[in-house]
Amino acid sequence: MGLDGAQAATIEFADFLKVDVRVGRIVKAEPFPEARKPAFRLTIDFGLEIGEKRSSAQITKNHALEELPGMLVLAVVNFPPRQIGPMMSEVLTLGVPDEDGEVVLITPSKDAVVGGRLY
Repeated sequence: MGLDGAQAATIEFADFLKVDVRVGRIVKAEPFPEARKPAFRLTIDFGLEIGEKRSSAQITKNHALEELPGMLVLAVVNFPPRQIGPMMSEVLTLGVPDEDGEVVLITPSKDAVVGGRLY
């Protein structure tokens, strides 16, 4: 689906393979009062190959700050870094909308290997 809710255009499988989605474990979650929209600043461990990366995540409606450390999440790790207020967001932490359009993090349903790639 596109960001507007409409189904996105068909792509080739090779295009999907260009997006590197990995499992990471949140090691630190902090308030991010400088963000334009309510958000948390996350530090996520993606294992030895990728290491720890930072992300700004607008997840304040469905996730409490204290529940985040230790949580497994999925993130795109091969987008270029993006300046979000005073921080550089290095990965895009993935989520889906709830019935109110607020972000719910995507997490594996069972324990998964940190750094494991989505397929």
